[in-house]
Amino acid sequence: MAMESGRVVREGQEELPASRVIAHSYVRSHSHIHFQPLTRTSQWQATLDHTRSHTHHFITPSHTQQQRFSCRLTHNLSTMTKGERGGQGSPGKFTKPTEPLFPKTPHQTNLNQKLSICNKLCFAIGAAPKEVASSASAFFLQIYLLDVAQINAFQASLVLFIGRVWGAVTDPIIGFLITKSSWTKIGRLMPWILGCTPFLVVSYFYLWFVPPFITGRFIWYLVFYCLYQTLINCFHVSYSALTMFISTDQKERDSATAYRMTVEVMGTLLGAAIQGQIVASAHTLKHCSTQNMSGSYLGNSSGAEIVKSLHSQEYLSHAKEVYMIAAGVIGGVFLLCTVVMFLGVKEREDPYGPKTEKQIPFMQGFLMVMRHGPYLILTAAFLLITVAIQLIQSNFVLFCTYAAGLREHFQNIVLVILISAVLSIPFWQWFLQRFGKKTAAFCGITWIMPFTMLLVFIPNLVVAYIVAVSSGLSVAASLLLPWSMLPDVVDDFRLLNPFFKGHEAIFYSFYVFFIKLAVGITLGVSTLCLEFAGYKSGGCKQPPPVVYTLKLLIGAAPIAFIVTGLMILVLYPINEDIRRRNKLCLEELRKESIGSTSMEDLSNA
Repeated sequence: MAMESGRVVREGQEELPASRVIAHSYVRSHSHIHFQPLTRTSQWQATLDHTRSHTHHFITPSHTQQQRFSCRLTHNLSTMTKGERGGQGSPGKFTKPTEPLFPKTPHQTNLNQKLSICNKLCFAIGAAPKEVASSASAFFLQIYLLDVAQINAFQASLVLFIGRVWGAVTDPIIGFLITKSSWTKIGRLMPWILGCTPFLVVSYFYLWFVPPFITGRFIWYLVFYCLYQTLINCFHVSYSALTMFISTDQKERDSATAYRMTVEVMGTLLGAAIQGQIVASAHTLKHCSTQNMSGSYLGNSSGAEIVKSLHSQEYLSHAKEVYMIAAGVIGGVFLLCTVVMFLGVKEREDPYGPKTEKQIPFMQGFLMVMRHGPYLILTAAFLLITVAIQLIQSNFVLFCTYAAGLREHFQNIVLVILISAVLSIPFWQWFLQRFGKKTAAFCGITWIMPFTMLLVFIPNLVVAYIVAVSSGLSVAASLLLPWSMLPDVVDDFRLLNPFFKGHEAIFYSFYVFFIKLAVGITLGVSTLCLEFAGYKSGGCKQPPPVVYTLKLLIGAAPIAFIVTGLMILVLYPINEDIRRRNKLCLEELRKESIGSTSMEDLSNA
C-alpha cells in the first residue's frame, strides 16, 4: 500500500474520495445497499469486511465497540482527507488550509439549526389541541355514553374498542400516505395538519351530540368516533414526525420536545378543566335527591314515577346542552392553536442526508423498522405503561362517582393531577439531562404505583388530593419520556441506514398504532367488565360488584402493566454514551454531505 501526502492510493487507480470511505464505514450487514470497495488494498478490504460482518438486531457490547470503531475510522479518514486538501507539502505532514476549498453556497445546510423560544413555543402550541380533545374524551366519553347518551355498557365498550382499533389501523395507512407525499412550499407534513383540522373539529362536535333517535345511537357514535380517530391520526402522525424536521440538533429537538410536553400537559389540563367545569353539573346527586324528595312528598308510587320521569328528562336535557357547549369551546381551541403553529413553525426538508439517499419503499421500510431492536423495546415498554395510565384516566371519574363517594369533587381532583403534571415537566427535563432518559423513566413511572393503591384502600377526600399531587409526577414522566426517547431511536436507525430517507413517519405512525391498538383493546375490555358486573346506565348508585371492578381497574390492573413495562425497559440499549456517540457520527455524515454537495456544485459550475 502506498501512502503519500495523506492519500490512500493504488498505482494506476483512482483516488478514493473521503466521503465514500466514510459511507462504507457505516454500512452493516442489515443495510440492503452493498457498495463495492473502490480499492483492492488488503488493509482497506479487511476493514470493510470487518465492518460488514457485524449484525444489529439488538444493541450489544460488540455493537458498541463497532460504533466506536466506526466513528474513529470516520474521524481518521476525515483528518487524512483534510490534510490532503490542505496542500501538497512534505510527505507525511498535514497542513491546515488557509482558505476553505469549497466556499459555502447559499443553499447549504446550517448544521447548527438553533430554534428561537418563539419557534419552540409555536411548535409546542400545535400539540395542545389534540391533548385538549383527548383529555376530554379520555376522562368523560365513557360516562357520557353510559349516562347521557344512555347506550348500554356493552354498546359503549364496542364504540370504544372498535373506534380505538380503527384509529390504530389507520395510523400506518396515514404514515404510508405521508411517506408518499410530495414536498410543497409549506413542507410535506404541514399540508396534512392544515387539511384535516376543519373536518376534525366537525367530527369532534358531533361525537358529543345526542341525536333525537334512540335505536340508531350506537351506529351514530361508532361512525363519528371512527371518523374522529381517523382525522386525529392525520393530525397527530404528521405533527409527531414534524419533530425530526424542525432541527438536526439533538439538544434543540429535546428542548422543543420539553416545550411540547409542557404544553401537552397544559392542554390536558385545559381539556379537563373546560370539560370538567362545564359538565360537572350533569353528574351531581341533585337530581337523585330531588327525585326521592318528590316521591316522598306525593306519598304514592305513581306520583313518584311521574316526577322522577320529569326530573330525569330535565336532567338529560341539561346534560346534553352542557356537553355540546364544551365540545364547541374545545373545537375553537383546536382551530386557534393550529393556526398559531402554522405561523410560527418552519418545516425543513431532511438536511443531512447524503446526496445518494433514496426513499424507502413502505413495506421494506416497515420490515427494517420492525427489525430495529431499540424501537421494539421502547414501543413495548411504553405500550404497557400507557395502557396503565389510560386505564386510570378513563375509569377515574366513574371511580370517584360510584366507588369513592367523591362525586362532588372529581373535577377538582382531576385538575390537581394535571396541575402537578404541568409543574413537574421542567423538573423531569432537568432530571433526564442530568441522569439520563432511562433513569428518569424508572424514577418517574414507579412513583404512581403506591399512591393509586392508597386511594383504593383509603377513598377519602384528603387522601385523594395527596394522591392527585403525587400521581401528576408520573403522568408528566409518561408523557415526556417516550417522545423524548423516540428521536434517539430514529437517529440510531439513521446512522445504520445513512442512504435512505422517509422513515420518520413509519416510526411515529407505527408507534401510535401499537399504543392505540393496545389501549383500545384494554378500554373495551374494561368497559365490558362493567357490563358483566351489572352496571346500570344513569343510576345514582351501582351494585357492589361494579364498585369492586372499578377498584381493580384503578389499582391492581395498572400496577401489573407498569411493572411489566419497566421490566422490558431494562433491555433498552441506548444509554447516554451511545446517544452522544450517535450524535457525533451523524454530525460527521452531515459535514461530508455538505462537502459532497459543494463539490458537485463547483463541478456543475
